[in-house]
Amino acid sequence: MEQEVNQRDIFFLSDTQAPMWVERLVLRTHQNTKATTTIFNEIVRLKPAVLYWLGDIVSLGYRSNKWRVIDQFLASCTAVGTAVYAIMGNHDVMGRPRKGAKNFQLRFPEHNPTGYVKITDAIAVVMLNSNFSILSVADLVKQQTWYEQTLKDLDEDPSVKVVIVTCHHAPYSNSKLVGSSKLVQQRFVPAYVRSQKGRLFITGHSHAFERYQFEGKTFLVIGGGGGLKQPLNVSPSRLPDLATNYKPLFHYLSVRREGEGLSLTSHCLKNDFSGFSVGYQFEIPAGETVTE
Repeated sequence: MEQEVNQRDIFFLSDTQAPMWVERLVLRTHQNTKATTTIFNEIVRLKPAVLYWLGDIVSLGYRSNKWRVIDQFLASCTAVGTAVYAIMGNHDVMGRPRKGAKNFQLRFPEHNPTGYVKITDAIAVVMLNSNFSILSVADLVKQQTWYEQTLKDLDEDPSVKVVIVTCHHAPYSNSKLVGSSKLVQQRFVPAYVRSQKGRLFITGHSHAFERYQFEGKTFLVIGGGGGLKQPLNVSPSRLPDLATNYKPLFHYLSVRREGEGLSLTSHCLKNDFSGFSVGYQFEIPAGETVTE
C-alpha cells in the first residue's frame, strides 16, 4: 500500500551526496545513488508543502556537474508546489568553499549563510550554518547573535507554536567517522535548551538515524538520504541512543504539529527498493516528557 502525505506534514532530508571514490575505499556501497533518486521520486509523488534539506546536498559543491540530478529534482518540486529550503553541509563547501557556496546559493536563493528561519503551520524551523571554519569571525558573531535573539522572539510570538532548530553537524552522534560536534554543543545547544517552544533539534552529517534526549530536549540525526553508511559506536561508552533498534540504510522524516507538540515519522526505503515503509514513529508533546 502506497503511503500518502497529510497536507500538514513537513519533510526533512539530509546527506544525499553521492559516494566519493575515497569513501568507497573504507565503506561499503549499497546502490546509494539509486536510493537517493528513489527518495527524490517519492517526495515528488507525495507533494509535501515544504522540504527542509539539512546539508551535504552533493559530494563536491564547487563542481557544477554534481548538481544535475539535484536541479532536476528541484524543478520537479517546483512543478508540484513543494517549497525547498536548505542549509550547507561540509561536502557542499568542500575543496573550494566560495565556489561551492555560490553554486548552493544559486539553487537556494532564500538561504542565508548566517542563519534564517521559515514558518509552516505555526512551526518555525531555524536553519543554521555549522560550517564554522569557513565563516569569518564577524559572521560567527552575527549568526550567534541572530540565533539567540530569534529563539527569544519566537518564544514571544503567539503565532508560532513550535520551534525546530536545524544545522548540518550533529551535536550528538555515535558515528565512528564523524562523532559529536563539540562546537555545535557549545554554540547552538544551550539556546535551544532554554527555548520554551524548542521541541526538536534535527541534523545530518552522521549517516544514520539516531535519537537522543538531553536536558528534556529531543535531538534527532537523519543522515539517510543516500550517503555511505557509517559504523556506529556500540561499546559501553556510546551515547544513549533511544532508537538503537532502528538503523535503516536510507530514510527521510515527516513531521506534523499536534497543538504545541510534534508527531514524527521516519520513512525507510525497503531493501528491495520497491517503496517505503513507516520505520519509526514517536511523539514530542508540549511538555518535557517524551512518549513512544
